[in-house]
Amino acid sequence: MTVTLRVVLDQLVAPTSRDLAEASTSLAQALVDTAPRGCDVAAITPAPGLPEDAGVTGLAAETRLSMRRRELAASWQLGVAPGIGRGLIHSPTPLAPLVRHDRVNETHQIVVTLWDLRAWETPDELPRAEVLAARALLSRIGKHADAVVVPSHAMAERLAEVAKAKLVAKVRVIGGAPVAGFRVPSDAVGRLRALDLPASFVALTGGAAASDGLAAAFAGLAAGDGDDDIVVLDVPEGEEPAVVELAAAAGIPEARVHARGSLDQWDRAAVLSHARLFVAASTRTEWPWRAVDALALSVPIVARDTAVHREVLADAALYAGEDDLAAAVARALDEDAERLRVLAGDRAKGFAWPAAADRVWALHAEL
Repeated sequence: MTVTLRVVLDQLVAPTSRDLAEASTSLAQALVDTAPRGCDVAAITPAPGLPEDAGVTGLAAETRLSMRRRELAASWQLGVAPGIGRGLIHSPTPLAPLVRHDRVNETHQIVVTLWDLRAWETPDELPRAEVLAARALLSRIGKHADAVVVPSHAMAERLAEVAKAKLVAKVRVIGGAPVAGFRVPSDAVGRLRALDLPASFVALTGGAAASDGLAAAFAGLAAGDGDDDIVVLDVPEGEEPAVVELAAAAGIPEARVHARGSLDQWDRAAVLSHARLFVAASTRTEWPWRAVDALALSVPIVARDTAVHREVLADAALYAGEDDLAAAVARALDEDAERLRVLAGDRAKGFAWPAAADRVWALHAEL
């Protein structure tokens, strides 16, 4: 008898986040590739179903639902999940058909994944409707999920502070990784030109939100002796002028600041591969997607001294508080640069989707 693990792949049909879409694709393919004997992988998708270029091969089947993602999310958040059926269900995001079920007698499992806690840590930075929806969904997760995957022990500890004990007992830690196949493209220089970026710079990520930490990062960079250009990735649409203003307030000329939005994996790899330094400035409890990308490309890293960064980056970064960022940046660009490159490349070996998939299979076997 074949055991089928069905993976919720709404992000491949109607992505709400490039990072979640890439993680969903990479994990689903890794689950297919690492499936134990007698097991296979299928998909659960909203209408109109997986596109031909979804990037996942070897799926045994697809449960294609009649609703589009927006309507499906509203339905599932209310506990209405027609057409799903029973079996093993894994979601690479918080969105899942969370309904009352009997895991023992019905052989029905539901596992979800949380990548950040923004709705609890920094609710003022999000639309009120998004905060309320996230908190309501967490309540359903606590009632009906059989396990909750988080990407770090630091996040598990922080979740314990904002969630009920019933939910905390369900938490399992399985880290993320760079998108499968992440590497420097052969046309990296051409991609930089197309993005109108210089050949060398310091890279950051985020927007104008205080928890993104850009104000402190800009102040640290401005206090140093260097005059590097600065490239800011993943700037939310419309926040580019605010990011430039933050830099100007720190004393960095507008001409040196290049704000860009979310880039595909090839453009992102091209940009990071030309960075002299990556500054992980966020203070939020979330998976540091870009910092892990920087590790994969052996980019020296300076990180805000947080529990998440300490756990994920380990000895492959220099850590600094708001007041000593300038000194850390100076060291990372000079005497510690080569050492950090070597340590980053070594640390990157610890993050791979096949290893995460093995742990997902083990989790479902445990349940």
